[in-house]
Amino acid sequence: MHRSFVRLAESVSVKPLNLRQASATLYPPVPLYRRLLRAHRRLPFEMRSLGDDYIKAEFRRHQKVTNPVHVMGFLTQWKMYLDELPSDPSARNFKKLDQTVFEKMSPEQLGQLYELMHATKDVWKPINDDSLEPKGSSS
Repeated sequence: MHRSFVRLAESVSVKPLNLRQASATLYPPVPLYRRLLRAHRRLPFEMRSLGDDYIKAEFRRHQKVTNPVHVMGFLTQWKMYLDELPSDPSARNFKKLDQTVFEKMSPEQLGQLYELMHATKDVWKPINDDSLEPKGSSS
């Protein structure tokens, strides 16, 4: 990312913040990246591995972006994602996608979302109790 934006993001994190402003501040790219990976430690293994791979790929893809609007948008969206991660991994608070965000997506983004939906579909299927009983046994 462009050096001046990294300095700008660092200056935001150096100032002492009160708790009300904390959610509105942006982190510099590397600390944000680390916080995201740390937050994923609380997730179940399947979600953690999928999420970690996605974060690493996205940050790698955006490493050389110089457009300030894209940089700030990228950091803002990841900070919002970090804020929405559950602090308790047993609490599954899935959030629905906002209709306006969905409508603004490009065909490529919609394709990625569709692929993600299919890749994660089987991760949270409840275990069928019948499948645990040996075949041929009757209750």
